[in-house]
Amino acid sequence: MKTRCLPIYFIEANERENGERAGQLEALKKYYGEEAEFLPEKPLSAETLKGIKQDEVDAVLFPQMIGAIFSYMEILKTIRLPVIVLTSSFGTVEMWDWEIVSWLRTQAGLNVFTPYNTDLAKVVFRAISAKRLMAGGVNFLMFQDDPGEGMQAYIFKRFYWWEKESSEAIEKAFGVKIVYKSWKALNERARGIPDEKAAELWKRWAVPTEDLPMSTILKAVKIYIAIRETIDETGNVYGVGANCLNESFHSDTTPCLAWNWIFEKDHIIWACEGDTVTLISKFILYSSLRHPLMMTNIYPFLVGMAALKHERIDKFPDIEDPDNHALGVHCGYFGEVPQSFCTDWVLRPKALAIVNDDAVVIDCRMAKGPVTMAKLRSDMKMLTIIEAEIEDYVQYPGSDTRNGALLRYRNRSGHKVMEGLSSHHAIIIQGDITHELLQLAKVYGFQTQVI
Repeated sequence: MKTRCLPIYFIEANERENGERAGQLEALKKYYGEEAEFLPEKPLSAETLKGIKQDEVDAVLFPQMIGAIFSYMEILKTIRLPVIVLTSSFGTVEMWDWEIVSWLRTQAGLNVFTPYNTDLAKVVFRAISAKRLMAGGVNFLMFQDDPGEGMQAYIFKRFYWWEKESSEAIEKAFGVKIVYKSWKALNERARGIPDEKAAELWKRWAVPTEDLPMSTILKAVKIYIAIRETIDETGNVYGVGANCLNESFHSDTTPCLAWNWIFEKDHIIWACEGDTVTLISKFILYSSLRHPLMMTNIYPFLVGMAALKHERIDKFPDIEDPDNHALGVHCGYFGEVPQSFCTDWVLRPKALAIVNDDAVVIDCRMAKGPVTMAKLRSDMKMLTIIEAEIEDYVQYPGSDTRNGALLRYRNRSGHKVMEGLSSHHAIIIQGDITHELLQLAKVYGFQTQVI
């Protein structure tokens, strides 16, 4: 889906300016043809703006600016769509237009975007189209039966994402539909899939493994096949997840391999543990940014023994400035990350005691260096942004942190992080991309908290 842009021109423009505008539109089509559809241009007038149908247009585009715009205050105030200003021949905003942009924002009250590089413009276009896609009604598929009542109920019963009001908040905010299916029934379906069918798929799509017998691998493949069949039956599915740990007694394995293939082969976003807040956050973030991302548990060193006991480790790594560090660990390793996002990736036997002995888990690493953690708050109104870095990976053999990421907050903001976190589930995005997240937030109208 592309963002449908309505280019606006000025009837006051002279012959030279009209020629520049025509060339600019052609340049923009080359820069952003994959992200945007450029509708036939129209003049800036009350008739044009009154005639905009929001089911046909997603954004108003100014490929050119001239001083005549200052005389259009009253009709500009009627614009209810995002306004994008891309006036340079390089597909960005001209610095000469900052005065006009400031006026449009403060005097006309418009939501104006002024991308100063092409990557930022692509984020804006993709965010707008993803917002429209969800509003049109897409399905998020979640497998669970009786969440919170199973394994480690003393932990899982606390999670807000299973509350009815959480699902309703997501659906109301974005227009998506969360479709719940039985995790138990899914696993029964998987058990009925012939070994030969699973073996054939594994032969075509095999991934790196270590210490896994073929019988265990085939169980993981069957879960993928069962999920994929349910996706096809449901239709229009853009996100999927399962209450895989809390209700692990229903399953002979884990869906870790399935989540990898769901993304790599089917281009569908996934989330673990039935966490719909993480799922909607990941969908919005990836569909707009297209940067490698993943979900994990975050264990700030400031949590102390409460985190150490849960992970069955004696102490955090001996490092300078421990208050501004955390471990990123999920299911014994770094977390669920697609192969294409990683520098190292292998499928191993399970680490956690609460899953079946034949369960599998991903052991992987993303590149060291700058990352940005971002996630929606449970009310769907605030995007929390934490600037960080993957410094290294640490191992505690025999524990529930067999290979975790050592995270450092770039702003020495450990205590602020403790106040700002809305969940133990964190989404880690590769790169120093706060500026892109702020643009995404403007599209959706999110408040932001940068830590």
